[in-house]
Amino acid sequence: MSLDTFQQALLDPTGPVPASWPAGWPGVLLLFLVPVGGGIPGGVLLGHGRGLPPPVLMALYLVSDVILAFVFEPVLRGLLAAARHVPWLRRAGSAAVAGLHRTAGPGSPARKPLGLVLVSFTVDPMTGRAAAAAAGHGFVPGWAIAIAGDMIYFTVVMASTLWLDGMLGNAPATIGGVLLGMLVLQSWARRRQERRAAATAG
Repeated sequence: MSLDTFQQALLDPTGPVPASWPAGWPGVLLLFLVPVGGGIPGGVLLGHGRGLPPPVLMALYLVSDVILAFVFEPVLRGLLAAARHVPWLRRAGSAAVAGLHRTAGPGSPARKPLGLVLVSFTVDPMTGRAAAAAAGHGFVPGWAIAIAGDMIYFTVVMASTLWLDGMLGNAPATIGGVLLGMLVLQSWARRRQERRAAATAG
């Protein structure tokens, strides 16, 4: 795949998967890992079109999350180590942790794993893992919680994608609709958590 083709795919999430994309389940796994061609809904449509049932798609997405864990963990640990010596980075980290605690409300990352699952669901697994690290969870339990939230998110996106594709029969429209819908859902979930946290604090 050329660099121009890859950049175009990054800029247009509703565009088709490049013709040179790998075939079979490796192509689906790669699409879950690389945000081109619609990301999760694009990968679901690609896998569904290639005859992969939902349990296989879920397994492939779980593998992509495990790969993400091993890639992101050194970055996270490097940032934590640097924060001990860089004041502005330490302040930024403290502010981010405080924001996560407020967002999680009663299920605060400092207290309950459910709060961390919600962070991962409403933001992303990397943020969920960072919140887990701030709450004192190590590599395995921290990523288990973050991946749990992300797998719930994936299941919702997968079901929505397959349902909407059955209704519309148009891949770009399906991908665009699902991406918009998930943005609205995540925004609503975050606002609900913030309101709950404000009510609890009051």
